[in-house]
Amino acid sequence: MDVASALSYLHNHCEPKIIHCDLKPSNILLDNEMIAHVSDFGLARLLTTTNDSSQKHTSTIELKGSISYTAPEYGIGGEASAEGDVYSFGFLVLEMFTGRRPTNDMFRDGLNLHNFVKIALPTRLVQIVDPLLLPREAIEMGAATTTIMAKEEAGDNVTMPMKLK
Repeated sequence: MDVASALSYLHNHCEPKIIHCDLKPSNILLDNEMIAHVSDFGLARLLTTTNDSSQKHTSTIELKGSISYTAPEYGIGGEASAEGDVYSFGFLVLEMFTGRRPTNDMFRDGLNLHNFVKIALPTRLVQIVDPLLLPREAIEMGAATTTIMAKEEAGDNVTMPMKLK
């Protein structure tokens, strides 16, 4: 929840809004009380809105980031967006639930972490979840939620406030 709250703050309460663009495990730090903090804003973008609220602009520097956690639309020239950060967050949570990184050797020939979890829902979930994460009810709820966050198709992702409601 700490990372979700941080993203919600960056996307909805900062002016201008901040898009992280490189959310991945190594950019999440835990303090002495095990509170998660988002770090490394080196690739972050500012999202500014003109007086015409339908026009949004991000900085024009080429988007980079960790390919396994980057939203698909970034690969086809899409602009930085809150939805892209939510996509990355979804993969972070999927990684925590399964104990598998998106770069795991098992993910090839069209199989990726998202598909791996989606295929297991709802009947084989216990087989793919990290055995350290139980009870089963929590696993089922979390996996269903994160597959909604980390959609496969470019532009299908949602914003963090939709997730926190």
